[in-house]
Amino acid sequence: MSRTSPHHHNDVSRRGLLKTAGGLTAALALGAGAASAAATASAAPAAFTHPGMLHNAGDINRARVRVAAGTDPWLSGWNKLTANSHSQPTWTPRATATIIRGGTGENYGLLYNDVAAAYQNALRWRVGGTEANAQCAAGILNAWATTLTSVTGNADRFLAAGLYGWQFANAAELMRDYDDFDLSAFQEMMANVFYPLNNSFLTNHNDACITNYWANWDLCNTASILAIGILNEDSAKYDQAVSYAKSGAGNGSIAHAVPYLYTDAGGYDLGQWQESGRDQGHTVMGMGQMGAICEMAWNQGDDLYSYDSKRFLKAAQYVAKYNLGNDVPFTTYTWGSGQNCAQNAQTVISASSRGQVRPVWAMLHYHYNRRLYLDDKYISQMCFSVAPEGGGGDYGSTSGGYDQLGFGTLMYAK
Repeated sequence: MSRTSPHHHNDVSRRGLLKTAGGLTAALALGAGAASAAATASAAPAAFTHPGMLHNAGDINRARVRVAAGTDPWLSGWNKLTANSHSQPTWTPRATATIIRGGTGENYGLLYNDVAAAYQNALRWRVGGTEANAQCAAGILNAWATTLTSVTGNADRFLAAGLYGWQFANAAELMRDYDDFDLSAFQEMMANVFYPLNNSFLTNHNDACITNYWANWDLCNTASILAIGILNEDSAKYDQAVSYAKSGAGNGSIAHAVPYLYTDAGGYDLGQWQESGRDQGHTVMGMGQMGAICEMAWNQGDDLYSYDSKRFLKAAQYVAKYNLGNDVPFTTYTWGSGQNCAQNAQTVISASSRGQVRPVWAMLHYHYNRRLYLDDKYISQMCFSVAPEGGGGDYGSTSGGYDQLGFGTLMYAK
């Protein structure tokens, strides 16, 4: 299959519909004919939905009500959150001016631990209503907003800017209407420190061959630009990220991240993931990164989950099936590396890190199965095999355990 295969998708975006209809409620109230007419009636700038990244108001309210009632699986997810050391209101931020990932003087653990703490405290406040957690989250965000001036290091600086950019913005989104949080200072920091690196990577790819960097590099930087666009109500950045997900030149765009499609003996559609021949840790990481992009876009009215005939669903089914211990097909994957595009090939799927647990599956299962009512056999099995999902601090102390915010059981169960 060509790496630039045609896309099949609906050009009428949910976001355009929500904007012209005046919000989610109005959009849902429209009949199909009226909805279609409304979507084409206006090209007005976006009216962003808040909270509208990984969690919308309905997600938060459902978790709040279910936890208060002591109902599982939400209660189990909540207990996972409250047991995490990062979610404690006594957490002290360690903001620093320069974060380094890659090379001499690495200190990026300061950032990913504080990001996890800000998010987890914000979540405890939103779901549990505890003021102490709100104060802690606001304190962490404010400290970094007024201290951080640069993210640097070797090429890995782009990973730091991407991963911690979208996660930090998500914590801020949960806190955006809290009086003691300085939203404007944080928005400025995201636009001035994180976005330039995100944009540089997607535009220039560190001056490397376009296929040199694995999908996750594109994905985390796309997610960061998307999140900054939502946080800052910046339509240009938001649209940049959505456009890249659909048709970007690098390995993180949907067609390039899922280069080959299959149907298994059970009749399930599968899609080979771009990093499947590398190892399963990074492959499962990709489920979390692309999942975050799809969920954030969904909450703003754009359906990337179903883009190109649900291409990402097919990939998630493939990755889940293999990591559950089943066989999957594999087509030799070739790519160019370095600055001269030296040719490389992977001829078999990698069993390295097979079965690695990351908190990325609940988001996918509860979307495809409970929102869309699709049979997601392998995703479903994986989701329940790793539930309840925790977050940063529950999956080891190294950076891989902080590549996703987690707590999907609490926030997505339906």
